[in-house]
Amino acid sequence: MVAPEQADASQSLVNRWMVSADEARSLIEQGATVLDARGGLRFGEIEGAVPISWKDFSPTDPTSRGNLLTDEAELVAQLQAHGISTDRPVVVFGNLPRGWGEEGRIVWMLRSLGHTQTVMVNGGFQALTASGGSLPTVLDPSEVTFEVRRNDEWSIEKDALRSALGSDDLVVVDTREPREFTGSTPYGEQRGGHVPGAVHLYFKDLVDADGKLLPEQSIFDKLASLNITPDKQIVVYCTGGIRSGWLVAVLTTLGFQSQNYAGSMWEWSAASPAEYPLEVE
Repeated sequence: MVAPEQADASQSLVNRWMVSADEARSLIEQGATVLDARGGLRFGEIEGAVPISWKDFSPTDPTSRGNLLTDEAELVAQLQAHGISTDRPVVVFGNLPRGWGEEGRIVWMLRSLGHTQTVMVNGGFQALTASGGSLPTVLDPSEVTFEVRRNDEWSIEKDALRSALGSDDLVVVDTREPREFTGSTPYGEQRGGHVPGAVHLYFKDLVDADGKLLPEQSIFDKLASLNITPDKQIVVYCTGGIRSGWLVAVLTTLGFQSQNYAGSMWEWSAASPAEYPLEVE
């Protein structure tokens, strides 16, 4: 059973997908599951943290590997194997200075599958280990249950995005490197360029050298300069929905309406150029 104080803390997480290291430690002390999304960029360990990769929850086909699995039984098996239970908060940390925002992708995924108590740590592994406090305990597998309750609020498919292009209240954000935005294809895209009308915001431009978010006002100013405002519907993409998943987690926490186009360039660039065009600068 979840303790009353844990339930109270979890309620405050409904609209916050990122927390400070101290808040994360508090959740951990109350029994939260801890996920390590650093992948091959792991240095040092946190006892009890479960390694996790977004790839375990996605198809292997090159053109659709940014999307989530559609087989719910397979999803549940993977989630429970990682100790993820519907009734327990989940704390995810990464290594943003060198990573791809994998922690944000995991948070977006779990939120989209109905887990309302999933957060990532501002500053990732370094911030969490520097915060002190108790270490997590390993969850008994017999206590792990997950029920998929898909929520499409933070997701969009390619056909819906194509139909929405040109809408006055839509802002499409490309979170990739500048070279990708202007046409390079370093990560397996079949065509280069960006979605028509997209603005460019490299996702790491919102964090400092330690991987912590910039001051909130600085972020709002940067976003506003690109017409990214709370009254707009924001669609975010990258190569395979990883970097864009991270930005959706940040934008949601800041009160923006945002959706992750998980298929992103792997999917869009593999489709018909006539129907799914790209602009090159």
